[in-house]
Amino acid sequence: MAENSSVCMAGITPVQQMLASGTGALFTSLFVTPLDVVKIRLQAQRTPFSKGKCFLYCNGLMDHLYVCQNGNGCTAWYKAPTQFTGTLDAFVKIIRHEGIRSLWSGLPPTLVMAVPATVIYFTSYDQLRDFLHSKMDSQRRYIPLVAGAVARLGAVTVISPLELIRTKMQSRQLTYQELRVCIQSAVAQDGWLSLWRGWGPTVLRDVPFSALYWFNYELVKDWLCSQFRLDKATFMTSFAAGAISGTVAAVLTLPFDVVKTQRQIELGNMETVQVNTPRSSSTWLLMQRIRAESGTRGLFAGFMPRVIKVAPACAIMISTYEFGKTFFQKLNRERQLSSL
Repeated sequence: MAENSSVCMAGITPVQQMLASGTGALFTSLFVTPLDVVKIRLQAQRTPFSKGKCFLYCNGLMDHLYVCQNGNGCTAWYKAPTQFTGTLDAFVKIIRHEGIRSLWSGLPPTLVMAVPATVIYFTSYDQLRDFLHSKMDSQRRYIPLVAGAVARLGAVTVISPLELIRTKMQSRQLTYQELRVCIQSAVAQDGWLSLWRGWGPTVLRDVPFSALYWFNYELVKDWLCSQFRLDKATFMTSFAAGAISGTVAAVLTLPFDVVKTQRQIELGNMETVQVNTPRSSSTWLLMQRIRAESGTRGLFAGFMPRVIKVAPACAIMISTYEFGKTFFQKLNRERQLSSL
């Protein structure tokens, strides 16, 4: 029995952790996608996107660039002619005139990126946290911070080339054969590091966010458990802790989010017109430019939209993930007992 229980410190296998995190990513994407679809439709109505320009789509887990074409391909959903007077009106009219499925337009490419990224991220975090717990006794409170930062760094590094490749495919409508030639020429000209273009701003935002998120999540979760005298966190405890920690991390890393958004849009536009990224668009210079043009407040633009989206996304993701882990823990215990 001791041998069976040592599968991992969490009581579940890495594969089960992957299943739990993948399910969490799916539920989060299903919930948050309609909010961003409505936001983009309202934005396109106010200032229509011109051909070759980009707009950013985010489901709370991943950011994606959509490159505007001639109303065809995978980006056609944002050009429907329906007129809206506000957010609620947009929800009602989209459902009435276009069908409820339209609220999940653009979901498939999001899942293709969000699910594997989330699986890598959450599974790596749990594995690192358990490993550090077994090695460090005196500094246990800082383990979530370190594990969160390292796990997010790994996930961003793995996913970054895939996101760049997806942007290339959308911007130029490339076939897979043409894409292969395009990547080969880019690597030959600029080296393998060219596949990680935009990695720096992403790391600057996502790694501090992840470190703060997990550090605060574990603190808030333990505090809520002590307040309600719980031996183990419930679904609602995880949900509340995820929302609170996600909000705090989103606010503190907002300037990096503003820089990353501008950097992504810039990269997408440059992929469209097929020019190389100029040196002047470095992260530091972008921050200086934003501050010069809009003041310090410019680095905190989009405060409410980011918090409104990130808080529920974090809450749904972590509570679903913890629920999935609890389910597999019970399943494994039952299997162990039945094998005795």
